Amino acid sequence: MPKINYRTAEEIELIRQSCQLVSKTLGEIAKLIEPGVKTIELNKRAETFIRDNGGVPAFLNYNGFPFSLCISPNNQVVHGFPGKYELVPGDIISIDCGVVMNKYYGDSAYTFAVGEPREEIKKLMQVTMECLELGISKAVPGMRIGDVGYAVQEHAEKFHFGVVKELVGHGVGTKLHEKPDVPNYGKRGSGIKLEEGMVIAIEPMINAGRAGVRFWDDGWTISTSDGKPSAHYEHTVAVKKGKADILTSFEHIEEVLKEKINS
Repeated sequence: MPKINYRTAEEIELIRQSCQLVSKTLGEIAKLIEPGVKTIELNKRAETFIRDNGGVPAFLNYNGFPFSLCISPNNQVVHGFPGKYELVPGDIISIDCGVVMNKYYGDSAYTFAVGEPREEIKKLMQVTMECLELGISKAVPGMRIGDVGYAVQEHAEKFHFGVVKELVGHGVGTKLHEKPDVPNYGKRGSGIKLEEGMVIAIEPMINAGRAGVRFWDDGWTISTSDGKPSAHYEHTVAVKKGKADILTSFEHIEEVLKEKINS
């Protein structure tokens, strides 16, 4: 079994640099989220922005994935292909972005609303964000992977939402996906003990309906089995005594969204 890598303070700062570029890239993409925009345009902007700022898109050609972003509208959970699809009012669109700089990776995801979503979709997005926050609150030494998963699962299922089990969070470092796996479900007090130096991506994927998913023939795209929407938020965090150190940020996205509301 691959071992868990424990990162030094210096390594965590290098990971933070990549995470900061991921966060800025998602903020740049937020500017383009409007009806009529094709998802391939978002991918192009992201790749250009990442390269212009000294990074390399981590997803591009990763195990053969042909794009720089995973773009998953509505009932797609993750790993959707950018393409000719045009955003329409009422859509939600989950965008997952990864960057590598100085041999270290950063990873984050955010679900955007196009226009004003229905109330039940707003609730899905809100609860999924809360699931992320609750999971992160458990990323402190002495807790276990099962505590993270339980926090996510318990909150989502309280609202009768489905927790995707086929896909999990993961360690982050000199590879995009490292050990340990970080499921969004679990039992309190179970699994690997969290220790300082561990860097993990926590990424709830929560469905409006059933938990089941469907794998597409393209070998990548995964959607809900019942066709209902799904939301996905992700932060890369360093396990730290007292409170987890969140290496990615949604601040750039939130600034853009606030400007759009006020314009």
